[in-house]
Amino acid sequence: MDVCSPLKSDTKLKHQPLTSLRLLRGLLCLMVFLSTAFMFLIYFAPVAVVALRLFSTHCSRKTVSFIFSLWLALWPFLFEKINKTKVVFSGDSVPSKERVLLIANHRTEVDWMYLWNLALRKGRLGCIKYILKSSLMKLPIFGWGFHILEFIAVERKWEIDEKILHHKLSALKDRQDPLWLALFPEGTDYTEQKSQNSQKYASEVGLPVLKNVLLPKTKGFHACLEALRGSLDAVYDVTIAYKNQCPTFLDNVFGVDPSEVHLHVLRIPVDGIPACETEAASWLMNAFQKKDQLLSDFKVQGHFPNQINEKQLSTSKCIVTYTLVVAFTALFTYFTFFSHILFKLYVGLSCAYLAISTRYDFQLMPFTFYVNALFNSKKQKSG
Repeated sequence: MDVCSPLKSDTKLKHQPLTSLRLLRGLLCLMVFLSTAFMFLIYFAPVAVVALRLFSTHCSRKTVSFIFSLWLALWPFLFEKINKTKVVFSGDSVPSKERVLLIANHRTEVDWMYLWNLALRKGRLGCIKYILKSSLMKLPIFGWGFHILEFIAVERKWEIDEKILHHKLSALKDRQDPLWLALFPEGTDYTEQKSQNSQKYASEVGLPVLKNVLLPKTKGFHACLEALRGSLDAVYDVTIAYKNQCPTFLDNVFGVDPSEVHLHVLRIPVDGIPACETEAASWLMNAFQKKDQLLSDFKVQGHFPNQINEKQLSTSKCIVTYTLVVAFTALFTYFTFFSHILFKLYVGLSCAYLAISTRYDFQLMPFTFYVNALFNSKKQKSG
């Protein structure tokens, strides 16, 4: 049975009807999100990921984190203050500003967006990075943002992804750089058909048969742990569930679903997870068995155990952030269309850099890296 089955009898009934006002408001929100994202990317990216990164990767990442956390904060504002979605937290009350690997079940296409509600409360909104399928990097505007924020794009084929993960994770080991690395071990979102296939495979190979989640893929999880273990504080095991029914992206935009999002968080010290690949795989499988039971209980009880009171988002801070983001966007729009031609040239070059760097998946390195590489190359030739 689907854990997102609504508590109401009508499975097609949305929490809120799509009225003309909601439709208009949703279109306005979508326009604001797209325009602000585009302007922030083309005006701030050259400074943050080109100019600063040539001198210090750490300073570049701090700047990117601060700037784009302002934009990302618009989403929790939409969810909680405009759509009136109730976000309920339970489990462990995790401390602020840790370096963590975060694992979560994958119910629907927007699970990852609700992790921002937790990250915002823990001072890590601009530092959360996702491991996501490579096709998402082709999304207009958002693909550029994913690249700038150093999301890790994978093909979901281990023979290809092993090298990708090793390369990308090696750049995230510095404890000076704040990090929440989010991984969905199921590798795809949950559907009834995928669940049936997963259960059939589990029965054939003697693995646990899970009803509310898919069998997790363990190799990527172990690769993340192996690469980052020395720089992580903990692993956060997050279980996500929705009341009424699982929302889509447009449900969020128009505010028709969900009525409640429940996030159950368990904090596991990184030393509490085995280093051996086989034992780490068993640990992950056991964690997903517990998730499966949590979700079964959620269907009956309508909530997770051990609810905690996380601080509510400040309406005044949300409004200030929104005003600041929109004001910058208006200013950049004026520069682009009504000011000196040099601004148009800047925008053109910025778009070209974002398109090329995203397409070919490269990040600039500090000058010292290139100087050392050149020196070593000459040394090898002379030797």
